[in-house]
Amino acid sequence: MKRARRIAGMSRNATYQDVLDAPPHMVAEVVAGTLHTHPRPAKPHAWASSVMGIEIGAPFGRGRGGPGGWLIFDEPELHVGEDIVVPELAGWRRETMSEDMEGAYFTQAPDWVCEVLSPSTRRLDQGEKRSIYAREKVPHLWFVDPDARTLEAFELRGKLWVLLATLVDDALVSLPPFEAISFPLDALWPEMKATVVEDRGDR
Repeated sequence: MKRARRIAGMSRNATYQDVLDAPPHMVAEVVAGTLHTHPRPAKPHAWASSVMGIEIGAPFGRGRGGPGGWLIFDEPELHVGEDIVVPELAGWRRETMSEDMEGAYFTQAPDWVCEVLSPSTRRLDQGEKRSIYAREKVPHLWFVDPDARTLEAFELRGKLWVLLATLVDDALVSLPPFEAISFPLDALWPEMKATVVEDRGDR
């Protein structure tokens, strides 16, 4: 379950030290002075995030079967303004990235963010964090929902998010800023079935 609190009974705003002091099995973020902690993603959500990273990272991050030109990261820690947020995935165009690879977090807003929604994070992701991404002028924002089996893609126009597409089930994904490639959305939905292997005794 997600926990949100102001430190010491709301006597002060949460800081980066509070993020560092959070239990290692929890993801910690600071939004508008409040510390939010939630557990690592459940298996379907971790699968969706991992596969999305492969589908986008290979052609755009590594240039394998695609144009390259991007830096794609899993769970990067973003320090933007007074807020500290950790999206499931984020990407920067290499031509616009001004930071080096030193340090534990980024201060430059990404060019693309993907949040994988879960019951414990949905409200924060679609509410305050979406507002933070707009404030920081992140051009592209995707929401992946493994429970509903949907992907929503938004583009920032001025200060407003515009919905470009809502994809469901096994639709083909080819959306800005990654429209140069396509992959089936149902690659993100695992069939978590056990496979029984018969032991024939021939080892």
